[in-house]
Amino acid sequence: MKSFVILLATLPLAAQTPQRIQSPEVKPDRTVTFRLRAPSAQQVFVQVETLSKPSAMTKGEDGVWTYTAGPLDPDYYGYSFIVDGTPFTDPSNPLRKPNYIYQTSEFHVAGPGLPWELSDAPRGVVHRHFYHSAVVGDDRDFYVYTPAGYETNPKQKYPVLYLQHGYSDDASGWTAVGRANVILDNLISQGKAKPMLVVMSLGYGAPEILQPNVSFRDADVRSRNFGRFTDALLQEVIPQVEKKYRAIADRRSRAMAGLSMGGAETLLTGLNHMDKFAWIGAFSSGGMTNEFDKQWPKLDAKANDQLKLLWVACGTEDGLIKINRDFREWLKSKGVKHEDVETPGAHTWPVWRRNLATFAPLLFR
Repeated sequence: MKSFVILLATLPLAAQTPQRIQSPEVKPDRTVTFRLRAPSAQQVFVQVETLSKPSAMTKGEDGVWTYTAGPLDPDYYGYSFIVDGTPFTDPSNPLRKPNYIYQTSEFHVAGPGLPWELSDAPRGVVHRHFYHSAVVGDDRDFYVYTPAGYETNPKQKYPVLYLQHGYSDDASGWTAVGRANVILDNLISQGKAKPMLVVMSLGYGAPEILQPNVSFRDADVRSRNFGRFTDALLQEVIPQVEKKYRAIADRRSRAMAGLSMGGAETLLTGLNHMDKFAWIGAFSSGGMTNEFDKQWPKLDAKANDQLKLLWVACGTEDGLIKINRDFREWLKSKGVKHEDVETPGAHTWPVWRRNLATFAPLLFR
């Protein structure tokens, strides 16, 4: 053993440790090269957010697999490798997207002037709160964004946007991945959006919905998840926010929005509790069924007197586009006024960042 240690110590460092590789490499022309050292692998793909299918990588003589994508639009992207059928994050990249189920790495293609890019705008603050939920029976968290100037204007009160993440995300999703705080900083600084608080709470009324042996498609679990989420938001989160922050406690100063599962939570909570919310935005809503009359039994044209805005958006390449279109047609049949919004893109964060950047300026006008 001693002779082996001595021999190892005398070897050149390059012989002991493979040379580091750069992955991903984002180039000035907005192409991105991915690299993975996997000399024993038989087949490697890279799956990049917004690209429709995994892309096959090419193996070099040094055992490093490569693939170049793009040029890509400026944005933040998630990606992962698939090595002989098994997904992996990029070991050369420390940037990760927080998620309970789908672990991916992340890269950034810069685009100056876009709403989610850092600028010289005054910066707000993101606060994290923990509490025990009597409704759900667990310990959980929520985040609150306060705009720049909140601390220096102690008499000013603010409207509130309650902003929900999607299935498999955690409560940090909208800031850690969606960059909601940066988007609001820029929009408020430019005078495009009203200064507001943004509250991002955990969207699981039934946390077991995340377990491997439970499916989001299970109607009973999904119904329990939505129902308890609504109760936790109305009975626990909103009262805490309005106690701890200078929030305007009035339905006309409360908005709610969300993506995917959070979009369905927004519609189910907001449209069934219009005494609490006057502004509603749903992005790529997932989890609704076509039994719209059962989900919104009292919704009719009278809602037009209460709603300041009902904004229903979805990407045209999203697998959820049909049910969102069906829902909008049902709203029309009920005489409920709303904004139909369809944008290019699939079920991805680049779509939802743009949704928020377009939706937020419409609020509290």
